[in-house]
Amino acid sequence: LKKMDKYQATLLTRWLYRNIDGTANPREHGKALSANRAGQWRYRIGNYRVIVEIEDERLVVTAIQVGHRRNVYDK
Repeated sequence: LKKMDKYQATLLTRWLYRNIDGTANPREHGKALSANRAGQWRYRIGNYRVIVEIEDERLVVTAIQVGHRRNVYDK
């Protein structure tokens, strides 16, 4: 997020706090990924994607990667 445009970073952060923070089921807003990203989830926020891992036993959502939709899945 530090390398992103401040406006976009603020939008992403607000969305995550508003929709994910404190929810009992963080998966309801996301989509499961497959293939080499199995076990990870993504949240679609406008043209940006947030790739996360969800730890059920502690209800922790860890953001792994954030970026524009055209290159967030590149390795």
